[in-house]
Amino acid sequence: MCSKRFGSGVNTRISDLIGDCPLLELPVTFGSARVLLKLEQFNPTGAAKIRMARQMIDEAEASGRLRPGGWIVESTSGNTGLGLALIAAERGYKFTAVVDRHSSADKLRGMQAFGAELVYVGGSEGGLATADRDAMAAQIAANCGAYWTQQHNNPANPNGYRELAEELLAALGREITHLFGAVGTGGSLCGVARTLKAQIPNLRVVGIEPCGSIIFGGEGAPYRQSGTGTPAGAEIGSIIDYDLIDIGLKVSDAQAFETARYLARHHAILVGGSAGGVIYQALQQARDAPPGSIMVALVCDGGEKYLDTVFNDEWILAHRLSDEAVTKQLSTFLSPPKWLYPADSNIGELCDD
Repeated sequence: MCSKRFGSGVNTRISDLIGDCPLLELPVTFGSARVLLKLEQFNPTGAAKIRMARQMIDEAEASGRLRPGGWIVESTSGNTGLGLALIAAERGYKFTAVVDRHSSADKLRGMQAFGAELVYVGGSEGGLATADRDAMAAQIAANCGAYWTQQHNNPANPNGYRELAEELLAALGREITHLFGAVGTGGSLCGVARTLKAQIPNLRVVGIEPCGSIIFGGEGAPYRQSGTGTPAGAEIGSIIDYDLIDIGLKVSDAQAFETARYLARHHAILVGGSAGGVIYQALQQARDAPPGSIMVALVCDGGEKYLDTVFNDEWILAHRLSDEAVTKQLSTFLSPPKWLYPADSNIGELCDD
């Protein structure tokens, strides 16, 4: 399938490159189910959330809530902030990102590279402080006249993923049987699911959150997956439409991170930590899926922003997030990479020379 970004000539704005991200099939070892990854790291900023960042600004401009030269503020763990920072730089807005030290350092530096102002809340130890971030964003909006995009409750958030759903329909038609996605604001999973279910009523939608998140119930506890879930004490946003989600699953940090690390080292696929959790649960569900199932996992960002954490052996060991059992399990789920050279290749002779 030819991507519009390469097939329509010369673009004039970086945001014109949003969308048309590729699908990649995993080499599963069981049954006839297919597990396909929608690789959203091929967007500018390397994440799906730039889709909804652009949509929130488009709708704010259309309604008059945001005018030329205006000021945008958002509470963000990173990827939404990166998207808003890019759009703000492109369109000439001031952007303030309210962040905590749970965020990836590379995401924070990326926002600053686009000219964003960072306002830190929460403790210096690096914990997630969603409620404090939201309170500060609300305060800045009220006191300074900034437009708070309020991603957890902004209908433009899921609207931003209609195009992603249309891309899936164009590539796979109505043959999709399962959709998997991380649930944070709920925008990506619910936005895609709403459009797909209008065409595929029997689609099974599976939401995944970290162990310790409270979206699908259970007691809150600290977790290290970034950009997903809702911690205890924070408000579950109105964007999450439980009627669209058929099942909610939890995934541990170790399961998510070990999956991301395994895919990088054995299949050269570099995905973010929360995406690792989505893929882990998609593979678990694929084992018992009906024959011929087509299961799409939304990979909402790549792994480049987590080189100091998820892909750092010392960090993993220091936080006791290593789990050899997950690695062994994945080795049975996925076929090993095929050897590049055929059995009768003379590569040995070439090396001897």
